[in-house]
Amino acid sequence: MNSTELEGIIRTILTEKLASETGKVSNSEAPKSIAIFDDVDSAIKAANDAYRRYHELPLKCRSAIIATLRAELEADIPYLAEEAVKETGMGNVGHKILKNKLALEKTPGIEDLKTTALTGDDGMVLFEYSPFGVIGSITPSTNPTETIINNSISMLAAGNAIYFSPHPGAKNLSIWLIKRIENLIYKTCGVHNLVVTVATPSFENTQLMMQHPDIAVLAITGGPAIVTMGLKSGKKTIGAGAGNPPCLVDETAEITKAAQDIVSGASLDNNIPCIAEKAVVVVNQVADELITQMVDYGALLIRSSEDVKALKAACIIDGGINKKLIGKSTTTILEAAGLPVPLKEPKLIIVETAKDDPLVVHEQLMPVLPIVRAKDFEEALAISLKVENGLHHTAVMHSQNVSRLNKVAQLMQTSIFVKNGPSYAGIGFGAEGFNTFTIATPTGEGTTSARTFCRLRRCTLTNGFSIR
Repeated sequence: MNSTELEGIIRTILTEKLASETGKVSNSEAPKSIAIFDDVDSAIKAANDAYRRYHELPLKCRSAIIATLRAELEADIPYLAEEAVKETGMGNVGHKILKNKLALEKTPGIEDLKTTALTGDDGMVLFEYSPFGVIGSITPSTNPTETIINNSISMLAAGNAIYFSPHPGAKNLSIWLIKRIENLIYKTCGVHNLVVTVATPSFENTQLMMQHPDIAVLAITGGPAIVTMGLKSGKKTIGAGAGNPPCLVDETAEITKAAQDIVSGASLDNNIPCIAEKAVVVVNQVADELITQMVDYGALLIRSSEDVKALKAACIIDGGINKKLIGKSTTTILEAAGLPVPLKEPKLIIVETAKDDPLVVHEQLMPVLPIVRAKDFEEALAISLKVENGLHHTAVMHSQNVSRLNKVAQLMQTSIFVKNGPSYAGIGFGAEGFNTFTIATPTGEGTTSARTFCRLRRCTLTNGFSIR
């Protein structure tokens, strides 16, 4: 026996040992198609088969997969950021690096699935989180890779398989990332097709996915129209819809910090995150100081009535937001408006407006932040509630008055409420709390994590296991 033959035998023994410990299968058992399919039905059936095998594996396989994703995808983050900007034309590379890193590092794994029990004279009841099956996950072009990473970790930790339906505007990079994740999963646990999609993401294919009998749950990160469609499908739907986060600043706020936080939050990735400040409502007593401080921190104030008119003409078309400028840089927006561009690119464009201005009432998703003055706190609160418009998504407030902070939090009823910080603190960036890019406000789940993508099951044992 030569050394090559001996090495082959040793490799076989080690592979079989790993298989016995993790449920890993040999390459000979791999399916003909992997990760990317020609049609929706084939993709979902493959994912359903994978789910059944995954469900038989120990929990340590789920943890191993997540550990592998965290370790291996880190090196891909610069590529993901660059390609996302290139393909979608939205956002900026530096901020997308931060967002992808956040999704990779701060999305909870199986530790989110805490088992609870009740015991007493009549026995014991066990409550545990169990997977649904195959989840249909619709992802946006605004945060394409961040959402795929975030949902992959959450849904795989919960024990599900995933059919991804990426936005066509980000399909090339989304497909690349899905293939990459699928490969890492297989290398870790030996199951193919736990994450799948089709080669041609489209609205029609998304409709087919929603109607497929093997899709157990829909998780939709997108606009109101696609969430409404999901709710009409008859399936359980976890829907992340629109938001229009107001930022209320009262006269007790630490104005310097508030200005820095607002500029940082509203400028993140050119304002395309749904949690970013979309309008500032400030008590008139401190409005001038706030605006001055925002300019000092890198915002560009558009002052003259002619310049304001030109800016609005570029940003607003037929009473709605100009979609061609969504996620674009401040330089691009200024050029579109025919306004001079400073030598140093502004972080944010700010402009004073009326409370009913289209820039205020619509979710604009661009680094143009309207500022509305209010005579006092009560008026500022009323305007902020109108801006948020009952979407219950995100709101931000800067104040040192605890009673007011509490009152606004109660009245807003938003899934995320940030006090005295930038909006992105609400998704765990530079603050406590886990990360999510699927904030299910319309359907009530709020900031999603692994437990969101589970059924809570109840197991009862009578007359036993109470030892008190």
